[in-house]
Amino acid sequence: MIRSSLVVLAALLPALLTGPAAQAAACEAPAVERFGPASLTGAIVGAAVHDGHAYVVTRGLKPPVLADIDLATRKVVRSVPLPDGPAAGEPEGAWAMAVSGGKIYVGTYPVPDLYSFDPATGVVRHLQSFGKNGGFVWSLAAAPDGTLYAGTYPDGRVREYVPGTGAVRDFGVLAQGERYVRAVAADAAHVYAGLLDKGKLVRISRADGAVRELASGPAGIGAVAEHGDRVLAASGSVLIDVREDGTDERRATLPDGTIDTLTVAADGTVYATSRPDGAVHRYRTGEAAFTKVADPPSPGDETRRLQLLDDDTLLGFAGSGGMWWLDLRTGASTFSDLIDAGLPAGPERPQSMLLVPNRAVYVGGHFSMEVLDLRTGGKRRFRMPGEPKDLVRRGEKIYAAMYPSGQIVSVDLRTDEVRGVGFLGHGQQRPWDIEYDPATGKLVVASAPLGARLNGALSVVDPDTGRIDVYEGVLPDQSLMSLSLDPRGGVVYLGGDVLGGGGTPPVRTSASVAAFDLRARELLWQVDPIAGHRTFQDVKVQDGLLYGVYKRDSGTWIALDLATRTVVRQGKLSGYGELTTHRGRVFASTFFGGGNAYELGAEARLLATGLGDEWYTNPQAHFEPGSWRAWTLAGRDLARVRLDPRCPPLTVTP
Repeated sequence: MIRSSLVVLAALLPALLTGPAAQAAACEAPAVERFGPASLTGAIVGAAVHDGHAYVVTRGLKPPVLADIDLATRKVVRSVPLPDGPAAGEPEGAWAMAVSGGKIYVGTYPVPDLYSFDPATGVVRHLQSFGKNGGFVWSLAAAPDGTLYAGTYPDGRVREYVPGTGAVRDFGVLAQGERYVRAVAADAAHVYAGLLDKGKLVRISRADGAVRELASGPAGIGAVAEHGDRVLAASGSVLIDVREDGTDERRATLPDGTIDTLTVAADGTVYATSRPDGAVHRYRTGEAAFTKVADPPSPGDETRRLQLLDDDTLLGFAGSGGMWWLDLRTGASTFSDLIDAGLPAGPERPQSMLLVPNRAVYVGGHFSMEVLDLRTGGKRRFRMPGEPKDLVRRGEKIYAAMYPSGQIVSVDLRTDEVRGVGFLGHGQQRPWDIEYDPATGKLVVASAPLGARLNGALSVVDPDTGRIDVYEGVLPDQSLMSLSLDPRGGVVYLGGDVLGGGGTPPVRTSASVAAFDLRARELLWQVDPIAGHRTFQDVKVQDGLLYGVYKRDSGTWIALDLATRTVVRQGKLSGYGELTTHRGRVFASTFFGGGNAYELGAEARLLATGLGDEWYTNPQAHFEPGSWRAWTLAGRDLARVRLDPRCPPLTVTP
């Protein structure tokens, strides 16, 4: 009898372990595990030099930190947070800095506010708001009398601020449709503004506000300086050198790359750094081309500011979070990491994430990669040449699509060695999505152009040879935000965006999805699923359906039958984000509404809320194989979260 009971119990045991009691226990188990900040950063944006000290502002921290660096010791001697202003939103950095009357002035984003810092007292003051949340003070310059001029986004304007009185003047629209005043300079009579979208250099009269175009470049104007009676403006690889009245225009070309930033010596010599390498070059009025002065002091880095300390020493500020000193006589340079110098590091908003099961979680930050080793629990961090917008694994390497260079790089999983594969080129500097197709052995990349262009590209990358075939305008008059490989391989599905680079009016009103044959290298078909919806944030294929999430249309999602190319399901999410497939199901992670995760089926089912809105690019979730636990963010922490469709919705608490 006892033996018979044991046999029955043994037969029932699997059902007991997987039945309602086991499921209830799984749903009650710790639903959220936190692993500290997902990505730490010491990256900087704005920089200024005054009276033997350098001042920098961090990028991506809330609140941003202004650090004071003694140039003699090369150490941070104090740091102060920039307080939140009265406008909605919170500052996260400051591209714009200038010195006036012995004070440091700072223009912030994504609230376009103006602050002052007094080195004598250490006091920070909020002075003025130039717009609402989502705006930038991109540039700031002081005229000889101390009056400040700020270039702003997205209204494309220049504002005047008088420190002594607090008076503000708005010079109005400088060019119809312009969004970015990316650079400003000022002399006693005029303000010179560089327009990014329209590629124009304009002059504004300080006396009466009259606006005059001085020159037009082949690309957006990203840097401006004035010296004597001449104005210098960087437009892609071209330096425009023109008199302040618009006459005697001359041009010099940088042989490789584009001009990043520039400064002018007392004798009129222009020093500039180049992207994407970070090398240093020289130009003198009348020369047809730049002369290379030195190899990159911080290879692959963006330069936030250049400053001549004396006739022979050039000081540079690296966007990744460093400073360098260059001896112009010898070309020798030294580099100082600002975190090592005492800059307070902090958690930033991550760019991307990738799970390598049972080994590590990789988190892409600003010029860095943070790694959690799942075997040891240890963390490490190494440098990347830009922002890894998306990551994919192939064998023992990760491949990253980088902004702002449009470069594809590989990362060795065993050694962390970072190597360049190649550049997309063709103006495709905003890669948004990268996947690997085992059927063809190729990487595929979806990208958008930088600036006032509409056509993005599908790029097919051979990771072994570095060959890159770029199919610009594969969706005519649209850029690409996303792509998804057919599970059988050989075909990639594309999600479009009619806004392109965002700097020119769209000519289409509805975003397309399309199929592209990777072997024949031809477009198979293209449809616009919903009229009037302009941007796909992500697409993903599962069981004969193409799921898509729209970005600028209140989180609309669809499922498109690939056989009939018609929408068979449609609904609304709290916002937009990325899709992922796991165990034959489709999941969406979204911004807004607290930061949510859903399962998409006949309708959208909420699985978790309270994850926060702290992704820099798009919210993601990376499931562990054979599990309902996914790696994502909880606030700015790296977290493993239960996303089990069988459990009640989860609320993540701060």
